Amino acid sequence: MPAFKESGQRLSNWGRWGEDDQRGALNLITPEHIAAAAGLVRRGAVFSLGIPIEHFHGLQVMPNAMQRINPVHLMSHVPGDLDLGAGTDVADDWLIMPTHAASHWDALSHTGYDGILYNNTPRSVVSAHHGATRLGIENAAASGIVGRGVLLDLARLHGVESLEGGQAVGPDELDAACERQGVTVGAGDIVLTRTGWYEQFVRDGDLDTHRASEPGITAECAEWLHERDVAVVAADNWAVEVVPGPESEGRVPLHCILLRDMGVMLGENLNLGELAADCAADGVYEFLFCSSPLKISNGVGSPSNPLAIK
Repeated sequence: MPAFKESGQRLSNWGRWGEDDQRGALNLITPEHIAAAAGLVRRGAVFSLGIPIEHFHGLQVMPNAMQRINPVHLMSHVPGDLDLGAGTDVADDWLIMPTHAASHWDALSHTGYDGILYNNTPRSVVSAHHGATRLGIENAAASGIVGRGVLLDLARLHGVESLEGGQAVGPDELDAACERQGVTVGAGDIVLTRTGWYEQFVRDGDLDTHRASEPGITAECAEWLHERDVAVVAADNWAVEVVPGPESEGRVPLHCILLRDMGVMLGENLNLGELAADCAADGVYEFLFCSSPLKISNGVGSPSNPLAIK
C-alpha cells in the first residue's frame, strides 16, 4: 500500500462532522473563529491574492491529461452595437474557462482514490451529465472561506526569490517558518504557503518550465496540518504539493490525503508576493482571509479572487 494511503487512513476525518457532512474541515471555522479573525484588521490594508483571468495566465498543469484550456474572453456587445436611446452605450462580454484555471479552489469532489471520495462517498456521485451531486463546490460557497489566515513564507525562509522546481518542503521547514516569523498555526486556520513559484513565472514567462515541476509541501506535511486542525491550505503554485513527488506515491498524494481523507480544501495559483512583502515589513503574518468560490451547482472547483486584510 502506498504510504499516502496509510497516512490517509490514520488522519481521516470521515464521520467527524456526521455521515452526511459535505463541508469537511471548513467546519473547523466557527463563528467564534471568524469574529476573532476580524479583530486582526488593524490598518485596513487589502491584498488581492488572485491572478488575472486571461489567456496568458490561464493554462494549467498536465494539459495532455486534464485537457484544460486558457480562459476565453469574448465581447458580445461593444458600444455602438445596440441603440438603447438617449445616447446610451453598453458593453457585454462572455467568459469561457475551466473552473480550475487562474486562482481557484478544489472542491472535495475533485480528488479521491480507490473509487471513494471524502467521507466515504462513492466516486459515482460525480458524472459527466450531473457533475458532483455530492461534495460540490457550492457547499463551500454557501458561507465562503473566511477566517484567520497565516502566511508561511518558505521562499523568504530560504533567502531566495523562489524555491526551485521539484524542491520539497517538509514539516520541519513549516516549523522553521513559524519560528522565524513568530507565528503559530492552530485550529480553524487558513494556511498559505509561499514558494515564489508564481512570481518566478511572471518574471521569466516560461510556461513549459513552470508546469513541468514545482516546489511545494510534501505528503508528510499532512500530519503537521492534522495535528493543528488546519481548515484550508492554499499556495502560490498550481498543485500546492511538490511536483514531481515519489514515483510510488502517484502524482498527487497530498491531494489524496487532504481532499479525500481529511476533507481539507485546496487553493491553488495564488499571488502571494505583495502580501509577503508587507508581512516581512511589519512582522505580522496573520490576517483576515476572505474568499468565496462561485456558487457553481455540482461543480468540482471554482475560480476566485481571495483577499487578505490586515
